[in-house]
Amino acid sequence: MGFAIYNYPPPRFASDSPLFSSVLCPPQHRSAPNPTSCHIINPKVLRLDRRKRRAVCVNCQTTTEKRPISGDRMLVFVPPHPLIKHWVSVLRNEQTPCPIFKNAMAELGRLLMYEASRDWLPTITGEIQSPMGVASVEFIDPREPIAIVPILRAGLALAEHASSILPATKTYHLGISRDEETLQPTVYLNKLPEKFPEGSRVFVVDPMLATGGTVVAALELIKDRGVDNNQIKVISAVAAPPALKKLSEKFPGLHVYAGILDPTVNDKGFIIPGLGDAGDRSFGT
Repeated sequence: MGFAIYNYPPPRFASDSPLFSSVLCPPQHRSAPNPTSCHIINPKVLRLDRRKRRAVCVNCQTTTEKRPISGDRMLVFVPPHPLIKHWVSVLRNEQTPCPIFKNAMAELGRLLMYEASRDWLPTITGEIQSPMGVASVEFIDPREPIAIVPILRAGLALAEHASSILPATKTYHLGISRDEETLQPTVYLNKLPEKFPEGSRVFVVDPMLATGGTVVAALELIKDRGVDNNQIKVISAVAAPPALKKLSEKFPGLHVYAGILDPTVNDKGFIIPGLGDAGDRSFGT
């Protein structure tokens, strides 16, 4: 099962990078009715000049958030906002002290959730009286269920500002630990509802998508409670190919938003270069 790495808008120039094999997609307007087929070129990741936004497609077609491609393909979004790059850089630095690291994680989470909620939140329209006259308005519909599921511990830091971005949300905590030898996940805290309300939109917040075991365990629990893949978005600080491959195979139609993609995972299950243990560095323990 393929997946797409999407940093809107589509690219115009290519340069070398060892991260993924990729395809070059012609420019496309966001309102275009159909995705544009990709033209395969040599296996290099595509990048733009630093002042331009960039996009990379992997075994896929180009798309927009409003018009995603068919539900049999996972999409990975890496928003090119300079503030996202800034906070990722702060997190990377081994000299960053714990309080600043935790704040950087929270700020990164705020930006990624802002991007992930674009064109996805339900709204209601109407008219209100402003001090100067009647105005047409649009609000987030508080009747539509939106859930935040941070995976403890580090997910708490990345999801810290969720309530300031997403009004009328509920937070369900999910604690999953990973065995340091086998790298297999174990659920030690589950505060998910027995059944999510119909139509729920769920943000799963897991800072490090390394081997993928933890996030897969979380998504399986959420799906068992009545949420479809296309109603879930995963928010992550750093993602790596093993986790993305596993997610694309198990959860077609899923959307993943990451601050950055790293090339590999070591034999201990840590992303390289990554940013270390996100939980330890966020909470100092």
